[in-house]
Amino acid sequence: MKLRFSILFLALLAMPSAQAALRVLACEPEWAALTRELAGDLAEVDSATTALQDPHRIEARPSLLAKARRADLVVCTGAELEIGWLPLMQRQTGNGAIQPGQPGYFEASAQVPLLERPTRLDRAQGDIHAAGNPHVHLDPHRIATIAQALAQRLAQLDPANAARYAQHNTDFQIRWQAAITRWETQGASLRGVPVMVHHKNFSYLADWLGLAVVGDLEPKPGMEPSATHLAKLLDSLAIRPARTILRAAYQPTKPSEWLSQKAGIPAVELPFTVGGAPGTDDLFGLFDVTLTRLLNAMP
Repeated sequence: MKLRFSILFLALLAMPSAQAALRVLACEPEWAALTRELAGDLAEVDSATTALQDPHRIEARPSLLAKARRADLVVCTGAELEIGWLPLMQRQTGNGAIQPGQPGYFEASAQVPLLERPTRLDRAQGDIHAAGNPHVHLDPHRIATIAQALAQRLAQLDPANAARYAQHNTDFQIRWQAAITRWETQGASLRGVPVMVHHKNFSYLADWLGLAVVGDLEPKPGMEPSATHLAKLLDSLAIRPARTILRAAYQPTKPSEWLSQKAGIPAVELPFTVGGAPGTDDLFGLFDVTLTRLLNAMP
């Protein structure tokens, strides 16, 4: 009996560890969700932010620095979205693997063309991004392109499991393309519908669905709307009406609710990213809920 127990114990010791091959820190929930789709149990994935945080402005807390120090890969939006905190975090970690230009640093925005590239750089214009609008994750076609590049990066960092990352990506792309077809059929009636937005973080969603953005609640990107600006927007709606006002889950409710009440049009809170509303636990749920809320808001 003792001999059998010893043999079994030694066999268990010889078994490969179930520990994930890669440690990944995503800057935003959408990239954590995409990494989980592509890596499965091959990666331990954390997100630096939640859907209720403005990704432009967070603190590099000690717990976040600890995760970054041990990360093999950091997956971020880029295009200056995280410029207020990511460079500081990278410097303070002392982790050479996740520095810009290294395989352990991946920028989603660098994989796709960007909208709204400014022709003139002037900080008086507000929080503009020199490379263009960074909020690429609300266009599912861009998500598909980013997924291809991210799967390749995961395989580069973990070549022993390259075939598994490739298979996960193939499976994801099949399911994702089927979902895109369904979403575009559902959202066909939204093409040309005029909307107002709180911030320019819905530009890719509008471009994909053909929504017509007729006004921004922020007078300049990153600047909260004043009473004077909201009054001007209310006047503008008499000339160029909108059907709804869109805001993200992390944005303040008062400006859009005030304008909604005065103008008699609905204000709709969209999840914006994974975890921003019930049913948005993954990327598929994010787009399902977003489409449902948009369609329900239209009379």
